[in-house]
Amino acid sequence: MHVSGDRIIDMLRALTAHQAERLDAGQAAIVIGLIGRGIQSSRSPVMHEREGARLGMRYTYSLIDFDKLGLPDSALGDIVEGLEKLGFAGFNVTHPFKQSIIPHLTGLADEASAIGAVNTVVLKDGARTGHNTDCWGFAESFRDTMAGCPMSNVVQFGAGGAGAAVSYALMELGVADLAIIDSDRERAERLSARMAPRFGQRAHASADVEHSLSRAAGIVNTTPVGMAKYPGIPFAADLLSTRHWVAEIIYFPQETELLRRARALGCRTLAGTGMAVYQAVRAFELFTGIAPDRAAMVGHFEAAA
Repeated sequence: MHVSGDRIIDMLRALTAHQAERLDAGQAAIVIGLIGRGIQSSRSPVMHEREGARLGMRYTYSLIDFDKLGLPDSALGDIVEGLEKLGFAGFNVTHPFKQSIIPHLTGLADEASAIGAVNTVVLKDGARTGHNTDCWGFAESFRDTMAGCPMSNVVQFGAGGAGAAVSYALMELGVADLAIIDSDRERAERLSARMAPRFGQRAHASADVEHSLSRAAGIVNTTPVGMAKYPGIPFAADLLSTRHWVAEIIYFPQETELLRRARALGCRTLAGTGMAVYQAVRAFELFTGIAPDRAAMVGHFEAAA
């Protein structure tokens, strides 16, 4: 299905017009968006808009949901062009576009280039610059609540855009051996190969779920499995053990099936909420040039529940 550029501009104008109705006149608005699929439950608009208002900004955040708009993946380039034409200051990117967005950008920040995935794009002076705030967001969340967890052997499920960011974070957090498991084995191999120049052979692709989990101290899920749209857990539940710590990046629902089972066993767990807030903290600063208040952003996130 092809959607014309003019039709896409009309769609985006309708979204921004609806958001602008809530703003007071007299100050230029900072207009931000989120591109993804199935994102109607996202708390990003509330986090960004409430922090913008707290800081005295006219700040709007629109959801560009390809599912709701009935758009094919091939419309991604036209959407980016449309956001630029309409004066957006930038946009966030989520599943499934964190890697496919890259050809539509003019440049990448160092961390996004190293990771090979983008979740934040700043539009400024004709440039479309991709950043990755997921990596920092996951690492900050882990440091906050999982200090002291053994980092000898960790299994990560998922090697997509979010998985790439998390694997870099895990390396920087000191994981000695990271087994990456993905339904697309080649994607897991590409991710481990990309990390090798910086981290050596500490990360490797694996297809043996049972063996990898039998050796693991920690488990990290970066797949969509566990979201409301994709219920379940990404491996056989009986392989989960009391010796494991478990981290999620999904935050809706806040307690996934994996976290529920892990907590029932007494495992240390990390929900996806921390990463969701902290990646937004860094993205807000990139969009506005102003550092937001972390505690306030946490409050905005919780208020949106």
